[in-house]
Amino acid sequence: MPTPRSRRSPLPVIAATAALLLPLGACSSSGGSGASGDAQRLRVVMAFPPAQAMSPYGDDAVTLSRLAVVEGLTTLDRNGAARPALAASWKQDDPTTWTFTLRDAVFQDGAKVDADAVVRSLTAAGKASPPPRVLSDTTLEATATGRDTVRIVTGEADPLLPQRLANPSLTILSAGAYGNGKVNPAGHATGPFTLTGVKGAVSATLERNTDYWGGKAKAPGVDVTFAADGTARANALRTKAVDVAEYVPISQASLLGDSYVHAFPSARTNGLSLNTRHGVFADPALRAAAREAVDSKALVDGVYEGRADTAQGLLGPGIPWAAGLRTDPTGRIPAASRAEVARTKEIVLATYTNRPELPEVATLVQQQLEKRGFTVKQVVRDYAQMEADALAGKYDAFIQARNTLLDTADPVSYLASDFTCDGSFNISQLCDERVDSAVAEAASLTGTAARHRAEMTAEAAVLAADALVPLVHERFVQGYDDARVEGVALDPMERTLITADTHVG
Repeated sequence: MPTPRSRRSPLPVIAATAALLLPLGACSSSGGSGASGDAQRLRVVMAFPPAQAMSPYGDDAVTLSRLAVVEGLTTLDRNGAARPALAASWKQDDPTTWTFTLRDAVFQDGAKVDADAVVRSLTAAGKASPPPRVLSDTTLEATATGRDTVRIVTGEADPLLPQRLANPSLTILSAGAYGNGKVNPAGHATGPFTLTGVKGAVSATLERNTDYWGGKAKAPGVDVTFAADGTARANALRTKAVDVAEYVPISQASLLGDSYVHAFPSARTNGLSLNTRHGVFADPALRAAAREAVDSKALVDGVYEGRADTAQGLLGPGIPWAAGLRTDPTGRIPAASRAEVARTKEIVLATYTNRPELPEVATLVQQQLEKRGFTVKQVVRDYAQMEADALAGKYDAFIQARNTLLDTADPVSYLASDFTCDGSFNISQLCDERVDSAVAEAASLTGTAARHRAEMTAEAAVLAADALVPLVHERFVQGYDDARVEGVALDPMERTLITADTHVG
């Protein structure tokens, strides 16, 4: 396996970096204040281009949130607790009914944020096909009870509703966003920046929303390019073609230097999902053998160059309360011997190219499994080409990077979607009564402290089943020159990056 340093030369990506500069120039020469060449405008390169024409009902919603374009009724603090956004306050009337009172705010097109707008947006999200993932385990019915008050009724008791409503897919938009069966957030959201133009998967232009309820943004606008190539993003930062580079690859971090590299614990755990229903890993003793074969520290040192944390469980240091409540798994099946492992058929180990470290992780994990006696075949492709097969259980083992707080900022939704019998993202194909019971108990609890304890009981049950072998806990690496750029959000939950406070000093 080549060492990380052997792949670091920036020369092979000069062409990619040059291509990256062109969209930036195109943004700066388009209409609006970008035409002035204002040196105070932010130039940002993002890792993931729009996949659904900036629809708020898919992954593009996170991009809109990270660019400070959209907002929901609530937002989240660093501990994942709900805080006021477009809703100034709320109260729970009964286990399934909540009342939200709106603040005085206007949309970017000048329309007032009122109860009718909230009802329209939440109803449209509920009717979207496919529905936003945050609604996969619940239903919402919103009703205007006054000009500035909204009643929301959930199908079942949902203690996490305020956190759920902070999800970018439940953004509140004006009536102008909806038409011809499509949703267009450009100019119809409420954030500090207004999306004014999108050029396919190449670039986007944002202008300051002068009517933002939270105060005028410090930057006059943002010129955005999209570049899937992580080395190209790093080179654009190095050559000062951009001010902020999202998700700098680990292999580029030391080349950029400490003044450009800002690493922090994330809520993302990279794990090895083992197919518990079909093939070799339907045998729990062989899953245990795979777990014992994995050396997390070797991955941290060899692939992540120390810029990651060794695996402790499903929930890593980006979730600061987890470590103090963690309990050891009980009832694990003893691991199969090396001789028993050697008699098994070839396993298919799969991962994707979209995160640059994962193929190298897969190579090292393959070597660790083979040392234990497994025969391993690797499959590595673009994620979009693999998701359906992974969810259908067509791989024996699948390496993925999973944000454990992405949907509701509380791991109960991750535990339910990834590890319960009816989970919508259950790549391990796990169906275990003990796990289902533990997750259901956590989901039923209103008190945060009690729910966190129950979630760690559920984590122990998943680990006892060896459905997923935690590999490493990622640290996010965002790139910007801290001598020039201020106010970049370093958010473990990946919801924010550019804010009203982000600016070039």
